[in-house]
Amino acid sequence: MIRDDAQGPPALWRQTTSSVLSAVRRTAPQPQRIAELVRATGLTRPTVAQAVEDLMGEGLIVVEAPAGQGRIGRPAVRVRLDGLAAPVLGIDVGVHSVAASVADLTGERLSLRRLAVAGAGSEAMVAALDTVIAEALSEAGIARTALASVAAGCPGIVDAEVGRITLRTDEGQWSSFDLLRYLRRACFCPIRLENNANLVASAVFAARADAPHTLLAVQWGERLGAGIVIEGRLHRGATLAAGEIGFIRPEGSPPRLGMTEDGPLESAIGSGGIVRRARVAAAADPTSTLGALLGQSSTPADAAKVFEAAANGDAAAVAVVDDVARLFSAAVAPIVLALDPDALVIGGGVARAGGLLTEAIQRHLSGLTLHPPTVELSPLAQDAVIAGAILSALDDVWQRLLSRSEPG
Repeated sequence: MIRDDAQGPPALWRQTTSSVLSAVRRTAPQPQRIAELVRATGLTRPTVAQAVEDLMGEGLIVVEAPAGQGRIGRPAVRVRLDGLAAPVLGIDVGVHSVAASVADLTGERLSLRRLAVAGAGSEAMVAALDTVIAEALSEAGIARTALASVAAGCPGIVDAEVGRITLRTDEGQWSSFDLLRYLRRACFCPIRLENNANLVASAVFAARADAPHTLLAVQWGERLGAGIVIEGRLHRGATLAAGEIGFIRPEGSPPRLGMTEDGPLESAIGSGGIVRRARVAAAADPTSTLGALLGQSSTPADAAKVFEAAANGDAAAVAVVDDVARLFSAAVAPIVLALDPDALVIGGGVARAGGLLTEAIQRHLSGLTLHPPTVELSPLAQDAVIAGAILSALDDVWQRLLSRSEPG
C-alpha cells in the first residue's frame, strides 16, 4: 500500500512518485489535470502536487498551464511526460541491411533511417551501423549521450543475458562481428539484444486491439522465423530457440540440419526459394510471364515479382504461390495444433504478396488443423523489427523509472 503523505521514508516516497509517473504515462502524450491524477492514484491533492514537483525536478514531466495560472494545484494545470527526458534507439540488424530509429519516452518516432550493407565482412557491417545510427540521431536532434536505452534485433538465437548470438548463416560479416561489444562502445547506456522475430511478435501483439491469448508472428523473407506470444508473454523456449521454424524439414527435403546452413524450410520457401521455384515453373510453361519478369539475375525482391504475376493471373505463378502456401501450412500445422493460436500474422518481405498468399495458407491450414487461426498480414510491414526494438528499449527505461532505480 502507498502511504499517502510526502514525509514518509525515502522508499515509500519513491513509490508515491512512481505511482504518479505511471498515471501520467498511461495517457501519454496527452496531458492530465492534477485532479485526474488524484483520482487515478487515490492520493491526496497535496501529495500529488509534491510528487509532480519532484518529477519536474528530475526532468521527467512538464507542466502546461494557461497564462497567469502557474501554481500547481489549480484545476487548469496540466502535466505531461517530457518525451525527450529519456529517448531510446531501436536497431534492426539484418544480413544485408540495417535500420535505426529514435523514439521519445512516449514512444513517438523521431527518426528512421535504413541502409544497405555494402559488402561482406565485419568492417562493412560496422560501417553501415555507424552511418545509420549517426543519421538517425542527427535526424532526431538527439545526442548520443542523451540515449536512455538501446535495443537491437538480429537473426538467430540470442542469449540477451550474455550477449551471445548463434546465427545460422555463412555470411562473412557475422563470423567475427560481436554486436553487443560494438553497441556498448557506440552507445553509452543499457543495451538489449533480441531475436528479430521475437521483437516482431512483441510489436504485433502490442499493436492489436483485440489482445489475442496466443499469437504466432512469422517473419518471412530471405530467412524464416517466428515469434510466439502466449497469454501476453513472449515465449523463448528452454534453450532460447523457440520459433526457429526455418529448420523444419518440409516433405521431400533431405534430413540436414546445421547452424552454419540455411534451415531446410527457409531454403525451400524463403524469398530465394520462391524465386527458384518460379524459374522452374517458367521454364516448364512458355506462356508464363515469369521468365521475362525475373530475367537472369536473382535478388530477394524478385519474390515480389512472382506474387505480382500471380495477382495478374499468370497460371505458373499462381501454382508457385499455392505450392509455397502448401509447404508452409504443412510445416506450421503441428505448431498450430499444439498452440491453438488466435492469429497467425505474417510479416517480412514475403508479406508483400498480400491476400493472395494469406488466403492460400488459410485454405491449406483448414484441411490440416482442427481450428485454424486467422491468417493475417502484419500491419507493421518492414518496420516490425524496429517497432519491437523501440518497445523493448522503452520497456527497459520504464522498468528503471518505475522502480526508481539507477541503471546498472
